[in-house]
Amino acid sequence: MKNGNKKNFQKELEKIIQKNQEEDKVPTLLLHSCCAPCSSYCLEYLSNFFKITIFYYNPNITEEEEYKKRVEEQKRFIHELPVKYPISFIEGAYAPEKFYQIAKGYEKVPEGGERCFRCYQLRLEESGRVAKENHFDYFTTTLSISPLKNAEKLNEIGEEISKQFDIPYLYSDFKKKEGYKRSILLSKEYQLYRQDYCGCIYSKREQEERQRKKL
Repeated sequence: MKNGNKKNFQKELEKIIQKNQEEDKVPTLLLHSCCAPCSSYCLEYLSNFFKITIFYYNPNITEEEEYKKRVEEQKRFIHELPVKYPISFIEGAYAPEKFYQIAKGYEKVPEGGERCFRCYQLRLEESGRVAKENHFDYFTTTLSISPLKNAEKLNEIGEEISKQFDIPYLYSDFKKKEGYKRSILLSKEYQLYRQDYCGCIYSKREQEERQRKKL
């Protein structure tokens, strides 16, 4: 996707949903999730139209205790959320060394830059591979719900991986239509464990520095 030819990712998603409904299809979707709070609105919305499996693959989460806490919270939310079609769960390997490999040389790049793009690539590539191996109809990620995440870059990477594995990537920008605000409300409603950094040590340090400057 080049500049000047930007897609409205929400409208692209709605077109796919409408087409499947017209054909009376309920496709399978592998939804990469970064955490329960970010997945909340995505699941509430998409579970009306897809049979979803959450793929929890986040080697960027530096501390194992933090990783485990987020995994359990994701499982709890799936269990408690009322949905039209049941939601399944797959946990990927917890391999922080893979994140450190792709982050090498980009440790001091501010959040939202090239290190994050490489992290998108790492997680989406594994999601595409798992989706292909398990014969899903689509794959996508919850990441675009965050105002701090670059939806255009996420969809660009998803499109490339779609070609690599020959499986459709579900375009998305879940922050649209008040999606991010809804995720905050759902997080409060379900009392979800919510952090103020993505999970990696670099974003944690940035957040801690921002907090110090406020003091």
